[in-house]
Order: sequence, then structure tokens, then C-alpha cells
Amino acid sequence: MPSLFASRREASSLVRSGRNQRNVLNLFAWKQSFMLSTSPSGSGFSALLKNRPFLSLWIGQILSQIADKVFFVLLIALLVTYQTPPGWANSARSALMIAVTLPAILFGSVAGIFVDRFDKRQILAGCNLIRGLLVLLIPLLPREFVILLAIGFLESVATQFFAPAEQAAIPLLVPKQGLLTANALFTTTMMGSLIVGFAIGEPLLTLASSWGKFGQEVLVGGLYMAASFTLYTLPNRERRGAAPHFGPAHPWYDFKAGLQYLKTDRLVSNAMLQLTLLYSVFAALTVLAIDLAEEIGLQPTQFGFLLAAAGVGMVFGAGLLGHWGDRVHHKPLPMAGFLVIAASLAAFNFTADLWLGLGLITLLGVGASLVGVPMQTLIQYQTPEAMRGKVFGFQNNVANIALSLPLAIAGPLTDALGLRVVLFSMSLVVSLVGIWAWQNTRRVVQDAI
Repeated sequence: MPSLFASRREASSLVRSGRNQRNVLNLFAWKQSFMLSTSPSGSGFSALLKNRPFLSLWIGQILSQIADKVFFVLLIALLVTYQTPPGWANSARSALMIAVTLPAILFGSVAGIFVDRFDKRQILAGCNLIRGLLVLLIPLLPREFVILLAIGFLESVATQFFAPAEQAAIPLLVPKQGLLTANALFTTTMMGSLIVGFAIGEPLLTLASSWGKFGQEVLVGGLYMAASFTLYTLPNRERRGAAPHFGPAHPWYDFKAGLQYLKTDRLVSNAMLQLTLLYSVFAALTVLAIDLAEEIGLQPTQFGFLLAAAGVGMVFGAGLLGHWGDRVHHKPLPMAGFLVIAASLAAFNFTADLWLGLGLITLLGVGASLVGVPMQTLIQYQTPEAMRGKVFGFQNNVANIALSLPLAIAGPLTDALGLRVVLFSMSLVVSLVGIWAWQNTRRVVQDAI
């Protein structure tokens, strides 16, 4: 990854020119430090899992991620027992999904500002405690549809605070040489929970129903409570007074400070742009999966196999980076990832074979890991501690907004132009953006001065 930035010769030439020497030296020092920090010493999953504070954070992530997926399955299951407004029988599920996704757009940036002002350990533990209590309250509240909407909405609001705090906590618990591996492990766990969580959600809830009338709520609430307890055991490694004096402790002032930081730090904003494109591709893939499933001989209702294959590819790619990322850190991994994604999308137009199609989608997932893991690591490494909450809040906010557009237009475009045209267009856009991002990042030092 460091080869994305200026070489020693380029940096020295710019310094000799006498123009903005401090910026060039800072970026060159960042590059040299990152190259040293990704040395083989102390890298790999085994070394990372010996870090007990990080192990607690990882276990907390596993518990909360599985709880999130099972909770969503629980919400859908509870719909049949709640009184919906007249004529809302078919719209209730859509309304519930909107209630769950809306906080991601409304509160993503605000949550990041809050995270920078308070103890991240308490935020991580507190968010899971709140989510657990909300689930446990369900049996005590009236069985009205509006109550279920409120529970889903509030649960999602708490999640918006948990996500940036979790990302901001990783650099506090992991040394710099372990960041790439840590992000690979977190990506593996996130995708694994996505695949496994929804798959085991219904069986787990069925098992929990045998515990008693409210066994399902006790199961989900208990998972959140266990995550809360695990995360509360984290050590507090935040530096007191690390927050810069941008001005008074006012949300709007912090919001502007975060935007200004992203504007001035081209490395972070470029990485965030690449992650946004990656999320958009997966959002469009979710919509196109039904048509893609038919192309390779599956039933439309079996589109989940394609999404699972993409998830398996991401897990595999993240695992490779976690074990051997130190050997390829000098390569332009994000550009390679985008080109792999583009090639997979284009090649899908020429196959009707089931296993080849699943293989292409799995390869697409591998390409996604080559973009997602290094870019997330770069953001964590480059962002100062006092700005991480705001940056990750913005990232979550932008990602969720970016997910909405492909979800809205992928279907109509496919109807109007056909699946093949849409896939080729996506492939071309992904290729061009990947190459542009690589070239743009290579020139970041020159652009900065």
C-alpha cells in the first residue's frame, strides 16, 4: 500500500523546492512509518489474538453482530403478532425496514461527534446495554405496530453510536504493525456474521421459544448484555486532553471541524471515496442478485446463494490479507481489487454455468476485501485520535446514503436497459474509478503543495 504515495526521490525533490516542506515531510514520514509498521514481525492472526484487550473487543463485536442479525429476524417474526393499521398488511414490513435504516442517515455524523467527546469504552458497553434493555422491554409493552417501529428505530439509533466507537477503538488497542491484520479480522467477522447470523437467526429463535413465552426476547437481549459486559472490561487507553481545541463543545462546531479535516487530508477522503464506491457496488448487487441467480440456473428465491458467495469471498480475501498482508503491503491493493470486481462483473455476462457463476461472485468478494481492508486501515492509521469518531461517523453516514441510490436505480435501469448493459456499465465505472483513485493518491503530495 505505501507505493501508492510519493517515493523518496519525489519527496526529496519537493522538499528541495522549498515549498510547503512540512507537509511533504509529514507525508513522507507517514509512508516510512507505515512501511515499518507492516513488517512481518508481530503480524498475523495468532499474534493479534494474544492481545487480550483486542480479543475482548473482537468477542464483543461477534456477540453484538450476531445479536443485530437475530434481532432483525425477530422484528420480522413479531410483525404477525402486532396490530398493523388498516390497509398496511403489505406495507408493514417496508415501514419497519425504513424505521431501522433511517437513523443511519440522520445520526451517523452526529454519533461520530459524540464519540470523540466521551469514553469509547463506555459508549461501546452502553450502546449494547441500551439495545439489550430495549429488546427485553418488548414483552412489557403493548402489541401495537407503532411500538415495534419505535423499538426498531431506537435500536438502530444506538447502533449508529456503536459503529464509529468500535472503529475508533481499534487503533487504541492494537499497535500500528497490527492494524492491517486487525481490520482483516474485523472484516472477516462482519461478513461471517452476515452469512451465519441470518442463517441461524430463525433456528435460534425457534430454540429460544421453547424456553418460555418470552424466550426469544431473552435470547437477543442476553446477547446484547453479554456484549456489553465484555466490552466494559476493555482498558481505557484514551489520552486525556487529546481532543484539539477546535472551539466550544458544540456539535455544529465539531461537525464543521470534521468536514474541514476531510477536506484537507486527501489520503483519508480518497480512501473514504473508494469505500463508498465499494458499498455502492454491493448495494446494486443486492438488487441484481435475483436476475443474476436466474442467469446461472438458480430460482429467483435462491438469490441468497450469490450474496453468501460474495461474503465467502470477502472472508477468504480478508483472511489472506490478515496472514500475508505484510508481504504485499507495497502493492496497489485497492486498484487490483477494483479491477478484480470489474472483471467479475463483466465475465458474468458470458456464463450460464452455476458453479462458474458462484466462482465469479466469490472472486468479486475477494476483490472487495482488497479494497475494503487496506482503505479502512489507512483511515485508522492516518486519522488523529481526536478526530476518529467524527471521521468514522462521516464514513458511516456517507456509506448509508450511498447505499440508497443504487438500491433505488439498479432495478429500473435493469428494466430499461437490460441486465447485460447494466453489468458492463458497472464494470466500466468500477475500473475507471479504481484507476483514477490510484493515480490520484499517487499524486497526493504534489497536489497538497
